[in-house]
Amino acid sequence: MKKKAGMMPWLFAAMVVLLGVNTANSEETGAQAPPQAAAAVAAPTIVLDKAELNNGGSIKVSGQAPAGKPVFLEVWAEDHTVRANRFDSEVDKETGKRPYVFYITQDMPAYYKTFVPKELQPKIDEAKKKGKKWSYSELLKDLGADVAYTVPAKAKIERYQSTLMASVVGSRGTLLDAMDDKENKKRSMQLVKARFQSIDKVVAAAVDVKPDGSYTADIKIREGLAPGKYTIVAVVDKKVKSEPATFDNKIAFPLVYLENAGTSLNIFYPFFLSLGVAIFGVLMGAGGGFIMNPLLLALFPALPHTIVAGTVTPTVLFSQGSGIYNYSKIKFINWKLGCGIGCAMLLGGFIGPKLTEMITLDQFKFAFGWILLILAALMLWQTTPGYLAKNKKEQSILKEFKKRAEETAKGKN
Repeated sequence: MKKKAGMMPWLFAAMVVLLGVNTANSEETGAQAPPQAAAAVAAPTIVLDKAELNNGGSIKVSGQAPAGKPVFLEVWAEDHTVRANRFDSEVDKETGKRPYVFYITQDMPAYYKTFVPKELQPKIDEAKKKGKKWSYSELLKDLGADVAYTVPAKAKIERYQSTLMASVVGSRGTLLDAMDDKENKKRSMQLVKARFQSIDKVVAAAVDVKPDGSYTADIKIREGLAPGKYTIVAVVDKKVKSEPATFDNKIAFPLVYLENAGTSLNIFYPFFLSLGVAIFGVLMGAGGGFIMNPLLLALFPALPHTIVAGTVTPTVLFSQGSGIYNYSKIKFINWKLGCGIGCAMLLGGFIGPKLTEMITLDQFKFAFGWILLILAALMLWQTTPGYLAKNKKEQSILKEFKKRAEETAKGKN
């Protein structure tokens, strides 16, 4: 027993030594592991070749990322946000019913685009073949660029439960509870598509990644965008991204930034266009709004159709105001008829704006186009000799107006 008891201290000491060696080895191994892990997930660097653009242009981005990893660039306008909305009236595949939910945000960046590796261009081309049925969320997932989608996902989105009758009279409906982060991100992708429409405006293949992880990209910022600070972040995955890099986009008069449209415009172009339209429009007794609307949409596609419709409405007041004054001087206005029609137009002025925000650009153009065609056909028909011959009353009215105009002209002289 004494012998065994004498051996215990030695055994205990040997165990302590062995444990110490293992601990030292594990500590040594642990001390080496972090640098290896850090090297595998090192954040990419990012460098810009310039800090300023003048109404768009090209900017070169370069940096170093972990070897073997794709690099995505997320670019957005930092200083300006715009409104984006979408009315979901499509039939739900699961329930077979129309949801009639209206989504709207005021936090959409005025410019937002993701740049992906050049070798992914075929996938972008494939998405373009789908036409207007392309899906932004599916495209990002297919490109692997969903890891770089962060800024619009944080936008505050409101949603309203509407009904068919509510949509007819232009009501948004009942405000619903806020969505969770996952649902908010999903709906934000739909709003990105609704706002920017084209694939080329939200995705481009421009990043050249080398085997050693170095990358370059020529980023093209188109003309007519928002002024101010733009931010670029290089992204490898959801948790590995570079520090933000920034540059300024400057504009100068005659370029003017339209805050709610999210675009810059040379103010002289619409000025001279409006001058010609106003002359012809007042001649037709319409103020020119029905002409300005399709012309602005055709000549300035960067302007959202909702902004065009809303902007043209008050501008017509100027041409109609001067037109009312001059038509009243030559006694061409029937105030009883005018006030009666005006009451109906007053009611329509409440319903029209709400309906405009709930329809798409294609629906807007389709409805507007048919209205113009019908009006054009009616006016053309009323100028035919056969129609004029059958409408003696209209002839007498025209003669009376002509007589009054001549009397007014003689009175001035």
